[in-house]
Amino acid sequence: MTGTPIRAADRVLRNGRLLTQDPARPLAEALAIEGERLVSVGSDEEISQRIGAHTEVIELAGRTVLPGLVDGHAHMDREGLKQVFPALGPVRCIADIQQRIAELARSRRPGEWIVTMPIGTPPAYFDAPGCLRENRWPTRHELDEAAPDNPVFIRPIWGYWRHTAPLVSIANSRALACAGIDRRTASPTPTITIGRDARGEPDGVFSEQTMMPIVEHSLMRCVPGFTDADRARTLPAAMAAYHAHGTTSIFEEHGAAAELIRAYKQVYRRGELTMRTTLIASPDWSTLPGGTHPDQYGRLLDAWCAGLTEPACGDPMLRITGLFVDIDVLADNRVRAWSMPYTGWAGFNYDTALAREKARALLVACAERRIRVVAIWPNMLDLFEEVDRIVPIRDQRWVLGHLSSLSPADVGRVRDLGLVTTSHTNRYVYKEGHLLAAKLGPGREDEVSPLRSLVDAGVPLSLATDNVPVSMFWPVWQSVSRMNRYTGLPVAPGQALTRSEALKAATVGGAMLTFEENEKGRLAPGLLADLAVLDADPLAVAEDALMEVRAELTIVGGRTVWPPPATPNSGTIA
Repeated sequence: MTGTPIRAADRVLRNGRLLTQDPARPLAEALAIEGERLVSVGSDEEISQRIGAHTEVIELAGRTVLPGLVDGHAHMDREGLKQVFPALGPVRCIADIQQRIAELARSRRPGEWIVTMPIGTPPAYFDAPGCLRENRWPTRHELDEAAPDNPVFIRPIWGYWRHTAPLVSIANSRALACAGIDRRTASPTPTITIGRDARGEPDGVFSEQTMMPIVEHSLMRCVPGFTDADRARTLPAAMAAYHAHGTTSIFEEHGAAAELIRAYKQVYRRGELTMRTTLIASPDWSTLPGGTHPDQYGRLLDAWCAGLTEPACGDPMLRITGLFVDIDVLADNRVRAWSMPYTGWAGFNYDTALAREKARALLVACAERRIRVVAIWPNMLDLFEEVDRIVPIRDQRWVLGHLSSLSPADVGRVRDLGLVTTSHTNRYVYKEGHLLAAKLGPGREDEVSPLRSLVDAGVPLSLATDNVPVSMFWPVWQSVSRMNRYTGLPVAPGQALTRSEALKAATVGGAMLTFEENEKGRLAPGLLADLAVLDADPLAVAEDALMEVRAELTIVGGRTVWPPPATPNSGTIA
């Protein structure tokens, strides 16, 4: 008597090394995909039974396969927006900048704006203005020489790419005239310096002691910015950049403003959304009637936030859930909000913070309605604890992300509140870890990005890029090495994770951010077929090579998303 025939799969990947993240079978050789899900994971012999006449067979030739990576704080759209304004290129002197501006002017009509990306080397722009032979910024007059008939604006960096101030932007004379800026113009905030020449006239150079640009939202808000069409048009390129490193899901925990949500919806409607995306709502309380009155928060949430409860509103490709909350009311953000609803690089609303007592009332109302709250600053932990004493939140998976430092006692509080967490090692280990350790003082270094303490306490941990850079293998490397860019030494090496723990945080931990640990994050039968075939084994490469790992093939829901479908991709990975 014969058994029931095993149905042939749509795709089979075999002869590989599968790091499944599934405790039931941590290692495997092959897998089979039917539709958007995995139907079998096991040995080459077991999976061979799933091969039929029409099955696409991909020979892995020993390559390593991981579940698709989940970026817990992605800002993915920024990678596409970098394409909107032309780059200046590898300029080495002011004459190079003038040559590039003149080249752009030749393709513009008189009076048409010329807006470029910043001076320096992307993606972090660490080297400006030191990359220029003059070791200074060009002035309005030097830009005038290159484009006398056009307003010119060289944009500043988004400061979190580099994590050092100042941010510098430069306008020529026509641009200053368009903005109405002259010797009488005052800075709208102490963090902005308007450069002036010996006669007191603006020299076109704006310097900002901040991480998020203010000038382009205030003094120079007449400069053309990103349009809704730009955001939607460049999202596919942004997704491809993340897919190229094996990322298949993102969580935008810093919140999404209306213009960003519209862009994702437009790409989704076109059938072009290849990244599983979860957006957190970013409110702008200053524009909501009654939004500043705590006794009305409950009614407001009932009126316009009912769709933010779990399970999330949407489907496995695009979900909108939860509310971003902040209590850092900054005067500079009030100035940035002059250009609202335009958000520039941010993608989130600037004027979203509330005074602490108002935020407490809002959080209580959210807890009562089971609306998840997402926060990214440690000062929110006390507030979460106060709310929990009124309305328990321990089964709601509120998020404390972007982690900088936590004491051992704080780690225990995070665990007891049932919070899920995201790291930010690109900032708090690699770029600023030495500063944070010095600020905390002797004996407290282990509080810097305490990943080991969180994992040992059983706190769900996800890794994140913050788009600086896009590859999740950077935070994997930073979590393992704890290396600091400036000192060349590890920061709090006792808080390092093993490679296996870091990969678990980048997969299973990321799935827990969205209550999807039974849908993705592992390679197991019945789960979504989200996976990456890598060009190196992250458990075996040299430690310094971890950050260089890339995906040769990325699959989301059984569909190849990297290389792009237009690229020939036969059954063998070359």
